[in-house]
Amino acid sequence: MMRRMIVPLLFGVFGIAVLVSLGVWQLQRLAWKETVLAEMDARIGAAPVALPAAPDAVIDKYLPVKASGALTGEELDVLVSRKDFGAGYRVISVLETDTGRRVLVDRGFLVDDARGVPREVRALEVEGNLVWPDEVDSYTPPPDPRSGVWFARDLSAMAAALKAEPLLIVAKSETGDGIEPMPVDSSAVTNDHLNYAITWFLLALVWAGMTGLLLWRMRRNAE
Repeated sequence: MMRRMIVPLLFGVFGIAVLVSLGVWQLQRLAWKETVLAEMDARIGAAPVALPAAPDAVIDKYLPVKASGALTGEELDVLVSRKDFGAGYRVISVLETDTGRRVLVDRGFLVDDARGVPREVRALEVEGNLVWPDEVDSYTPPPDPRSGVWFARDLSAMAAALKAEPLLIVAKSETGDGIEPMPVDSSAVTNDHLNYAITWFLLALVWAGMTGLLLWRMRRNAE
């Protein structure tokens, strides 16, 4: 009888060990992700600096900056949806800085009904964070040539279309025209590691219960 129970017992112990190890690994990933998010929040909230002369997509990611200049009126709208407002647009505008650089500013969210309203061309001081969006994949449609609507923030393509540097400042403060800022924060970064850990531990508990039930039935049948 004991020999017959050894194989399912070993199989059960092995399965439990694997599932528990996966749960522990997710807890380790949770600690790592929380550290990353804390560092990200600290960087986002730091004091702003001048635009770097040669920005780097890795070194300068989320770098807080301040720039002054004038909006040129050249802009494009990226389709986006917000929970409280529904469909709308991210307004991406060209800012010609006081030093003559042409950079892009993500001014924030504009409701769909306000898209056709003329926007003011004026001097502006903007404070925000440098972002290199990663929103384009093989399923992203190209910009609609008739409506001029874009479906993702493709930085290199937007910069080429607006004849500006591939440098995007996501504004923290209002820039006018009824556009609501959508500042950078860590809430958009997913952190589901705790849920994953709980799932693995529950599966380990179920596996243990099923193993115990199987061994109990084998023993009962033998008796």
